[in-house]
Amino acid sequence: QVQLVENGGGLVQAGGSLRLSCAASGRVFSLDTMGWYRQAPGKQRELVATITSAANTNYADSVKGRFTISRDNAKNTVFLQMNSLEPEDTAVYYCNARAYYGDFWGQGTQVTVSS
Repeated sequence: QVQLVENGGGLVQAGGSLRLSCAASGRVFSLDTMGWYRQAPGKQRELVATITSAANTNYADSVKGRFTISRDNAKNTVFLQMNSLEPEDTAVYYCNARAYYGDFWGQGTQVTVSS
């Protein structure tokens, strides 16, 4: 299986920046798409951004131009640089990794943006 450990969440003022990281370990030899999802209180989990092993990216419309996803394949790590944060970005952010043998999730990291 694959274990995902997230870091980088916290409290920031509106307009500020945070950088999330997610390191994968275990059965990582065939990871394909990695990405970030988020879930705000009372809402469903939603896609934030994904990146394939070939570095093709996909973003939710709400974060385009503000967030950047990147990946270090040698270290099995995915990053999410979040700029111009808004209170609406407040949520628990979850790392996700997909392979032909499964779909894996991290434990989540809280991001809180104060107005």
